[in-house]
Amino acid sequence: MQELNKWIPSVILFLLLGSLASCELGTTEESEKDRLLAQVGSKSLYISEMEGMFPEGLSGQDSLLVIESYVGRWVREAAILNEAERNIPADLNINKMVRDYRASLVRSSYEKILVEQLLDSVVTKQKLEEFYEENQMLYELQKPIARCLFIKVPIPTPEGDRLRNLWNKAEEGDLAALRAYCDQYAEVALLKEDLWYAVEEVAEQLPTGTLTAGNIGSKREFTQRDEHHQYYFRLFELKNRKEIAPLSYVEEQARKVILHKRKLQLVEEVKEDIYQRELREKNVETFY
Repeated sequence: MQELNKWIPSVILFLLLGSLASCELGTTEESEKDRLLAQVGSKSLYISEMEGMFPEGLSGQDSLLVIESYVGRWVREAAILNEAERNIPADLNINKMVRDYRASLVRSSYEKILVEQLLDSVVTKQKLEEFYEENQMLYELQKPIARCLFIKVPIPTPEGDRLRNLWNKAEEGDLAALRAYCDQYAEVALLKEDLWYAVEEVAEQLPTGTLTAGNIGSKREFTQRDEHHQYYFRLFELKNRKEIAPLSYVEEQARKVILHKRKLQLVEEVKEDIYQRELREKNVETFY
């Protein structure tokens, strides 16, 4: 490797003076221009293999850096590949592995095309509700969640009296003005009454120990402050660990499961249709 590193700059300079002078690699007189860049054992790297790696207008110095970087990576990969080839088990059937891998790629690509063209990706509310009712045990909570309002604003609190009034009005469902205030001043604002949040995520925004899975049930509403922030919290509903998560909390997860099942069913149906067609056309033969 040290010997190779010594002659790489010389090869690069030679190439830049010749083949790269016009930045057109391998377009004419390819046999003359296809210079050998590096060799590791029986493996060789030619300049033609770098065609397309030199953007138009690239300076000679930058071209040199591109070549030097590529050659450096190539010789390392070639050295590892040579070593691997010398040490693979004698009974390892590489050709079969390649055939199997190719078949898997082709099949996966076709299945992707089928899904893009044929899959019904619309999941209605009714379908979500039916799936949720049939599979509720899949959505047992591992951590408590809460439906709540929460605000965190810096101290000194901008227009503090106005914020307190807006917070009190929010209890009656008037959230528009409070949201506008928070858009301007709050560092954190959870102001969607129908959304559920992990209790620990809300607790992370408060001083340590203020809100926990153990005490949230008794802290349904509070305001407090510390040296840097003013906090407002109001709890509407709590779901504890081991309870079933509400549909609104797992809706996206449920939708993905439904679509995944549809995808599997679609692929199986198409495979069966293709098989039956080949049988009808007498393209299937067995010899045992």
